[in-house]
Amino acid sequence: MNYQVKNPKLPTQALAAKIFHSINIISLFLMITSGLQIYNANPVFGGRAGLHIPPIFTLGAWLAGGRHWHFAAMWLFSLNLLFYGIYILITRRWQHRFVGSNDIKALQKTQNIKRLTYAWHRIIYTSIIPVLLLAILTGIGMYKPAQFPWIVDMFGDWQALRIVHFASVPLVVIFVIIHWRLGQKAGGDKLIESMFW
Repeated sequence: MNYQVKNPKLPTQALAAKIFHSINIISLFLMITSGLQIYNANPVFGGRAGLHIPPIFTLGAWLAGGRHWHFAAMWLFSLNLLFYGIYILITRRWQHRFVGSNDIKALQKTQNIKRLTYAWHRIIYTSIIPVLLLAILTGIGMYKPAQFPWIVDMFGDWQALRIVHFASVPLVVIFVIIHWRLGQKAGGDKLIESMFW
C-alpha cells in the first residue's frame, strides 16, 4: 500500500507586504548606520569626548556624508511606511495586524500557545507605531529646528530632543528582533522567508 505524504502548505504573503518588509530592512540599516556616523560627530552622551562608535558600524565616513545617507534613508523609510499604512487601511488588513480586546483577553485566559503568540505579535506590532512616530517627529525637529521650533520646545531643549531620538534606535532594533522571533515561533523559517520573497 502506498501512502502519499502531503507537503505542508507554505505560507504566502501579499506582494505589498514583501516590498514593505524588504524596504524597511534596507532603510532601517541605512538609517541606523548613518545615524551612528552623525552621532560620532558629537556624541549624545559625553559630548565630543564621549563614547564613539567604531567606523565599521557607521555609514557616510564623515558628518555630512552620514547626514546625506540618513536623510535619504529617512525619506525612503517614511514614504514606505505611509504607503503601507494606506495599503492596510484600504485592504482592511489592520483588523488582523493590530491589538484588540480579544488579544488582551487571550493573555489573561488562554493556554493555547499559538493564540498567545499571535496576541503578543499584535501587541508588539501596535506598540511600535508610537515609537516610529516619535522617531520621525524628533528627527524632523533635529533636521529643521528653525522651521519647527515647537518640536524642540516639546522636549525642553535640543539636547533632550537628541537623546529621545537616539533612544528610539534601540527600541526599533528590539522590536525587529521580537517581531522576527514571534514570526518564527508562529510559522518557522518558512514564514519569515515568505515576508521577503
